[in-house]
Amino acid sequence: MEEIVSEVRAAFNSGKSKPLQFREAQLRSLKRLLEENEASILEALQSDLHKSSQETYMVEIDIVVAEIDYVLKQLKKWLQPQNVEKTWLLQAVDAFTQREPFGVVLVISPWNYPVQLALLPLVGAIAAGNCVVLKPSEISESVTRLLTELVPKYLDGDCFRVVNGGVAETTELLQQRFDFICYTGSSPVGRIVMRAAAEHLTPLLLELGGKSPLYIDHSVDLSVAAKRIIWGKFINAGQTCVAPDYVLCHEDILQPLLEAFKTCIDGFYGSNPGESNDFGRIITERQFERLDKYLADHSIEVLLGGQRDHASKYISPTIVKARPESLCMQDEIFGPILPIVLVKDQTEAIKYINSQEKPLALYVFSQRREVTEMFLNETSSGGVCINDTLMHLTLNTLPFGGVGNSGMGSYHGKHSFEAFSHHKSVMRVPMTPFVEGGYAKFRYPPYNNTTLKWARYLLAGKGSSWCNVL
Repeated sequence: MEEIVSEVRAAFNSGKSKPLQFREAQLRSLKRLLEENEASILEALQSDLHKSSQETYMVEIDIVVAEIDYVLKQLKKWLQPQNVEKTWLLQAVDAFTQREPFGVVLVISPWNYPVQLALLPLVGAIAAGNCVVLKPSEISESVTRLLTELVPKYLDGDCFRVVNGGVAETTELLQQRFDFICYTGSSPVGRIVMRAAAEHLTPLLLELGGKSPLYIDHSVDLSVAAKRIIWGKFINAGQTCVAPDYVLCHEDILQPLLEAFKTCIDGFYGSNPGESNDFGRIITERQFERLDKYLADHSIEVLLGGQRDHASKYISPTIVKARPESLCMQDEIFGPILPIVLVKDQTEAIKYINSQEKPLALYVFSQRREVTEMFLNETSSGGVCINDTLMHLTLNTLPFGGVGNSGMGSYHGKHSFEAFSHHKSVMRVPMTPFVEGGYAKFRYPPYNNTTLKWARYLLAGKGSSWCNVL
């Protein structure tokens, strides 16, 4: 690991990754990697997650291609120095911020969206002029093998490397000094990554998870709401970091909501979702067994679904009635199980949400503006989507990131370029008698009451009398 990082650092120190032309060329090559290998990507994701072709195009391939196209259009403009506002005292100087790459970046990506969540951060890192060591998840074996094969064929081998392995290899990798780390995964592992980064005072971006709540009231069209909720929950078999983790609603809408959910599940996946080509599978036996324990908990009531097949790692789309103390309400579910917890009203829902860790996403289904404003103003979360699920991630002008236990930092679009860039402050001061004369009024010793007067006057921003001072 040390040798790999050293080689990539040598490439960065050579300046190879910094020119705009190089960055653009690498981004175009990354786009070709996706477009020229669609069949292999589809096959790998089908093998790892039973992911359908359309789902793969939507959430793995096209979202990255769109990001690359957007960055290519904007990158030259983003690289321009950004002038800042100046005080009267410093009107004669040039003052601006300049984006520069951090250096060697480590990207550790997860298994649930193994193409998107490996390559989207890579787009931002390349755009910012960094060199990258990419560590894809060992759990999504087929996709990891494919990325290991393809990345060296399409991207510069000096600046971009793929490292494989499990916990031991990742631990060794984290012992190396990087200039920036981007990790997507669970909060417990995020803490490990953060401790490792602290050894070298390395800045980092953590995209974690958590239990993303969903509140729904009687003011919405339940048939429309149900479609958006069921899609957002059960895409990728619920293995999505921003999937609605649980529903909070009043008892009065429980039965009609369940009926709407059943209609949607039957419409999306048929009467037997296990036979549907559009419904995924759990990634590993370990994850299957974890989810199976949730369904064996006697404190819940299975309202819809609940069918399991251990051999194929299949769990049907499942709706359960749960209590706050239920096992499935203690940790992020990350699977096709949607608990419903009854509350009296939005006030009780907000109180419950605020008693938990801050989530990566929060969903509110209500046509009442006063209700949505309450959630916006009285809760904290990485993002909020009102009357839909997941769709806020598709707009790359919105930052995507967590807060507190759900992460720190954000990316997507320009926010990715900013996240992977150091914002260097620059001031250029003229060597002219005009500027020097102004400084001489208060800056240089010997000091006296007059220089103190001018210093306090000017530093307090009394710019309207600047000419009189000179």
